[in-house]
Amino acid sequence: MRPIVTITTMLFSALITQPAFANEAVGVSEITIHSPERGKDLAVTIWYPSEGNGRQTLSGEDRIFQGTAVFKDSAVQPGRLPLVLLSHGSGSRVSGMAWIAAKLASEGFIVAGPNHPGTTSGDSTPADTPKIWERTGDLSTILTALTTQGKWSGAIDAQRIGVLGFSLGGSVAMEISGARADLNAYARYCEEYATMMDCQWFAGGRGYLNNEPVSVPKLDLGTLDKARFEQQNRDPRIRSAVLVDPGLALAFQTDSLKTIDIPLAFINLGSKGEIPPAVLADKLAAEVPGATYQQVDGANHFSFLPLCKPDADAFLKSVGERDPICEPAGPRDRADIHAELEKMIVDAFNRSLKPGQ
Repeated sequence: MRPIVTITTMLFSALITQPAFANEAVGVSEITIHSPERGKDLAVTIWYPSEGNGRQTLSGEDRIFQGTAVFKDSAVQPGRLPLVLLSHGSGSRVSGMAWIAAKLASEGFIVAGPNHPGTTSGDSTPADTPKIWERTGDLSTILTALTTQGKWSGAIDAQRIGVLGFSLGGSVAMEISGARADLNAYARYCEEYATMMDCQWFAGGRGYLNNEPVSVPKLDLGTLDKARFEQQNRDPRIRSAVLVDPGLALAFQTDSLKTIDIPLAFINLGSKGEIPPAVLADKLAAEVPGATYQQVDGANHFSFLPLCKPDADAFLKSVGERDPICEPAGPRDRADIHAELEKMIVDAFNRSLKPGQ
């Protein structure tokens, strides 16, 4: 799915987040993990409950978004902790989820996610966007590495693994939980909803390679590898998932949804009747046994992005950005929306990964 978030490469080079959570010292480390499947290293960021030592820094402060105060490479708190894997939206970076990653870390979770090659800021094309199997492979590769190698293997409880996905990352969370996509249904969706942002992305014109815009042809969804697009990507080590505005909402095989056997928590950003069909998840939740569904009224898809700096909206308009990245969704400010999302997401993972607590 095309990024419903479409920031210019120069602006998406370091998506970051709101100010620090003062209750707990949150550590951050940046590592690489080799992906044999991709034949390259994955850039992975890890947030975690820390001892509060090390150098304090802002995680990803940039021209548009506020940074999150963390302790760089601080020692992790002792014990075996649950792990939440992250999958970012198309055209974004994992640092764009740092605000919620830091909150989860302050609540006792280790949180880790990659920049997905081919759908990351500065490296994103329509042809790579629908390859969900590559993204699920990234998460499984990271999970294996973190639970079997180095210091993280001693800090993670491999029996308590969750995944949080936003937008295209929500599609990844769906599939790694057991959902299977339907290519014909996805092609029909883009025929019926040709003006949706993801379908406009597939219509071609522009992509990004090596941090530069490039001209690209139209992507015919019918030419995708049907077997790969529809394959089973379930990783049985995943015990729960939270899905925020999941992409491909109209393109999952119903039978596969009915067989999902882990807790899924669906969250839509927006009031009833205002949520785009590309991500509307109420019907998905109704098909998944035991799933929950919540809406965040007065929000929109961009509300999941980090808090903007005071002059960010004017700056974005001055450089020709078309999407309302830093415009208010309505009467609610983004910090208020984030607070509601934090509670929903933390509560969901506490229920599924910290039973009895």
